Amino acid sequence: MADDTSVMLLYVTAASEDDAARIGRALVEEHLCACANVLSPVRSFYRWDGRIQDEREAVLIAKTVAGQVEAATVRIKELHTYEVPCVVALPILGGNAEFLEWVAAETRGERG
Repeated sequence: MADDTSVMLLYVTAASEDDAARIGRALVEEHLCACANVLSPVRSFYRWDGRIQDEREAVLIAKTVAGQVEAATVRIKELHTYEVPCVVALPILGGNAEFLEWVAAETRGERG
């Protein structure tokens, strides 16, 4: 299990690029995430209300730490337009140490 300072990725889908950007910006402004990327469009297939859906969506990938995942998830759900938004936390197993340290510092509010 990750400790509170372990860097994580949050994978979030949204109805539009604007929705994903609005959520990502709020997470960064509130130091819940260090940075966020919006990928759009993506094509998503899923079952909802008993029917297969084929929709265009946007993906938000946010970098945070394990200790902020719960608060970030709550905030995403508050800001999201979906009834049941996809919010998935994925551990980062390695990478550029300076970048990972920057993510941790940003989520503590220690930088600009």
